[in-house]
Amino acid sequence: MYDPIELSKKVERAVIKGNKRKYYRFRASKFYGGISTADAVGCNLRCKFCWSGNVVWKAERVGEFYSPKEVTVLLEKIAKRKGYDMLRISGGEPTIGREHLIELLDCISPNFLFILETNGILLGADRKYVEELSKFHNLHVRVCIKGSSLEEFSWLTGAKEGFDYQIKALENLKDNGMSFNIAVVSVREGRKKFYNMLKEMGLGKIMVEEEKIKLYPPVKARLKKEGMLNYFE
Repeated sequence: MYDPIELSKKVERAVIKGNKRKYYRFRASKFYGGISTADAVGCNLRCKFCWSGNVVWKAERVGEFYSPKEVTVLLEKIAKRKGYDMLRISGGEPTIGREHLIELLDCISPNFLFILETNGILLGADRKYVEELSKFHNLHVRVCIKGSSLEEFSWLTGAKEGFDYQIKALENLKDNGMSFNIAVVSVREGRKKFYNMLKEMGLGKIMVEEEKIKLYPPVKARLKKEGMLNYFE
């Protein structure tokens, strides 16, 4: 098992060079009704169900470095061509490389909504990170919680800890008055206790998505190897 915070530091050394970060593609996507997407390399989790893991985890060998301005130009160009008003970073974990992300958000036109898709671990580990993000009013954060308990989190990700950081991220986002919603990947029993916890945190009115995992061939093969496929089918 691994420590997501330590893995974040290791991955950052591979995917960040100055103010530049590694990305492996830029594309138009149909999610959210249409959104311009930059797929980043590098993540601090190793989720067994990850659709992009085979690319994202190979941080040293995949992708090219782009400055925040270069990423912004590419994203906005795609959005304008397709008539989209939303941008995002997907694939890897976008909160790795804090200075790069903050500078990127600074470059984005207020005419676009930026959706930050994150597992929330670094936002839970450092409250000041969320405080920095709270100054951007065209930012919405989508926190994808892995599992409905620490046990399920570790089973899904192989990490010894990190679930508490995800929950702390929700608290930090709420305290800073940020726009956010929750997505949860959970295939075991115990979700009722999780939802009750959200209510106790004052998050009962926050939108929660139960994320469905697409069984792409590499994902299906990985889950089968781990003896977990029957939970997702």
